[in-house]
Amino acid sequence: MPEDRVTRFAADLIDSAAAEGARQSRSAKQQLDHWARVGRAVSSQHSAARRKVEAALAGDLPLRELTSEEGVVFNAEIAAAIEENLARTDYGATLAARGVTTVAIDDNGDIVQYRPDGSIAVLTDSR
Repeated sequence: MPEDRVTRFAADLIDSAAAEGARQSRSAKQQLDHWARVGRAVSSQHSAARRKVEAALAGDLPLRELTSEEGVVFNAEIAAAIEENLARTDYGATLAARGVTTVAIDDNGDIVQYRPDGSIAVLTDSR
């Protein structure tokens, strides 16, 4: 049996896996494993349908030429790519480079202002 490794998942995936897993009599981990295996199988298929989806993702095939099932796969691929990019992007740094001051709540519950010059100011103290 393969050895489990510690890994991190986005909180929304854990929540969805717990909910779907409960409906399928699986734990959240078992549901994530199931989804990963299904996704691996779908991603590795080089059928005509998969090639059409890949062509549409590359912009080489009009979306109207996909079947409804292929459209579901296309949309799932796009949604996953967006989620992955959102997780990787440092919006604070991007906005600071544009001269925009941002605010966020820190781990202590304080509202913190991040200025483009790199300085930081705590605007409230929750304690």
